[in-house]
Amino acid sequence: MTALTLTPTTLPDLSVSQIAALSHQELQEFDISLAILVSWVKVSRDRMNAALEQRYGEQARAGLLESGRDFGVMHLSDGDLRVTYDLPKRVSWDQPQLTKIAERIVAAGERVQDYMDADLSVSESRFNNWPPALKEQFAAARTVKPGKASYRLAFVKGNQA
Repeated sequence: MTALTLTPTTLPDLSVSQIAALSHQELQEFDISLAILVSWVKVSRDRMNAALEQRYGEQARAGLLESGRDFGVMHLSDGDLRVTYDLPKRVSWDQPQLTKIAERIVAAGERVQDYMDADLSVSESRFNNWPPALKEQFAAARTVKPGKASYRLAFVKGNQA
């Protein structure tokens, strides 16, 4: 294979087998090029979103407020261009306050699950530092599954092509 040139139109042309068959140099170049491309896309997307916010944000938020909403979807027209503005609602809950409320619910003889979702977890570092007897009590509730593998490529000093 000759020098690897990446363009958005050539990326889909490489099959998994073709990528796996690349030389070490080409494999590393491909990996670096993809990292650069991902970074470029993120920076470009952030810049585009900032430009859209600058151009349409005030008008879209005003439209939401006029319709009596603080959040949601607003459609704007700019000539032939239809702009869809989506401002989602992001809710967060104060965990210490929810814990106190949950304790009051339990103290009143009610089931916490009837009022709120509870997702209990144990940090892996904490679990690993427990004595065996305590670990044994929790072991049946613990499931370990593999995450998504990742790879990093680097030439060992002196072994570059």
